[in-house]
Amino acid sequence: MTATIAERLIGRDLPPVRLPATNGTNVALDQLTGCTVIYIFPRTRPPGSTAIPGWDEIPGATGCTPQSCGFRDHFGDLKRAGVDAVYGLSVQDSDFQRELVERLCLPFPLLSDDALALPRTLGLPTFEAGGMVLLQRMTLIVSDSTIRNVFHPITNPDQNAADVAAWLVRRAG
Repeated sequence: MTATIAERLIGRDLPPVRLPATNGTNVALDQLTGCTVIYIFPRTRPPGSTAIPGWDEIPGATGCTPQSCGFRDHFGDLKRAGVDAVYGLSVQDSDFQRELVERLCLPFPLLSDDALALPRTLGLPTFEAGGMVLLQRMTLIVSDSTIRNVFHPITNPDQNAADVAAWLVRRAG
């Protein structure tokens, strides 16, 4: 029987990978302390552009903006549940991601894995669309650089942040 993505990842330490963040810093994943939420999304569409042909037919591809807005809207709930840091992560470069942070008024930075370091080191699942390799949507709950829980697959991206907050509250209680 093949292990699920969650079964393969829970208990693993994050690799010594540094990713650029939209706030101008580089985040060393293996140095994260406390409770960190990293939600991973395939990509967002640049304003005014058309979608990748067939995008809506790719399972799990749509919903990146609603997922980000959910984490924005539940940011306070996550902090009250003991989260020290929240990061969004995609393969888009930081310059592109900065526009998204500003447009959506995100209170946390986005990380760019445009070199696909995490799929290589952790075996994160990817898919191809529009000539690009993109990350499958998932959310990692990390404690002191160790993965403690994985949300995958995420069938309702706009509900993901609320589900994460509820899981953290249940775990603390």
